[in-house]
Amino acid sequence: MIYRKINMELIVIEDEAEAVVEQLNAALDRLEAEHTIFGGDIETSPIEEPKAPRRSALTHTMAAGETAASAVKMAGEKVVNALRKVI
Repeated sequence: MIYRKINMELIVIEDEAEAVVEQLNAALDRLEAEHTIFGGDIETSPIEEPKAPRRSALTHTMAAGETAASAVKMAGEKVVNALRKVI
């Protein structure tokens, strides 16, 4: 049988950590009622304030699209200006 390990990382406000862990444990108990789950634990550790969120792939794609659209627009303007000079 092939198994798959699932990793998950959450960052929550310190004051809410205990409540979140309790709810996660309850959710795991509900999952165990219907699925075979091996091992697993929830550990907490303090961290500094999280850095700014990383840009998503969609954000990168949209930025690339805007750059490409600007380049096409600029090229079109240059062609129009060149044609005006020729005519």
